[in-house]
This record gives sequence, C-alpha cells and structure tokens, in this order.
Amino acid sequence: MKQGRSLDQMPDQSSFARLAGIEVVSVTADEVVCRMPVTPELANRNGALHGGAIMTLADSAAGSAAFILLPPERSNTTVEAKTNFIRGVKMGDTVTARCIPIHAGRQTMVFQITMTRDDGKVVAVTTQTHLAIDWAG
Repeated sequence: MKQGRSLDQMPDQSSFARLAGIEVVSVTADEVVCRMPVTPELANRNGALHGGAIMTLADSAAGSAAFILLPPERSNTTVEAKTNFIRGVKMGDTVTARCIPIHAGRQTMVFQITMTRDDGKVVAVTTQTHLAIDWAG
C-alpha cells in the first residue's frame, strides 16, 4: 500500500483513546498494531471486557491506518463498522489489535481488524469502512 504520511506526523491519541489505555505499538502502510489493557473501568456488568471498548480499540487502529494512508490535506471518518465478537476477555489481560487495509482507494478505505488476547486467541474481528474527506485543519 502507498503511504501518505509518516508516524511522526500522526497527532497524539484522542483523550478518549488515552482514557481507554490504548497504545499505538507500530504503524506502517501495511499494518497497524495497537494494544489495550483490560481494566475494571472497561468492564461490563459481568466483569469481562465491554464490547464497546473492543470497538473503540478497533476504531483507533483503523483510524491510525487511514491517517497513514492519506495525504496531509485529507482526513477520514468511519462510515461503517461491523464486529463479530468471538470470546470474552477477563480483567488483567491485554487485547492486541492488528489492522490491515483490504482496500485503500481515493474516496474509501476498508480495514480488517483482528483482536487477540494474551493467549493468542481471537477475541473479535471488525471490518470498517472509512471515507476520505477534505480537511482544512
């Protein structure tokens, strides 16, 4: 895939991503890797990782991938996200998201994000579509 920007041009994580504890581990045009610790603040009422936290991790990874692929004068927004939840994650574990571009066009980008827990088992798989937009700031 063609890279539009470099990692050093990427703005800091959003306050929301920082609140969730998401760390961007690596970013290339071919793969973005992010990690998120599973803390009590991210738990559902059953004491497992909340599905919304998993989707937040996926969205952060895909947003980072889209940023790298786009030229500086463009930005992106998520227009569709679909997640298959496969298994739960307990407190104290870490979820790792690996995001790969499936399609990187001029107007749309499609990403697949596979999330695993510490034992390597897949937790969830998300497919996201992003729309490239003109951005003045």
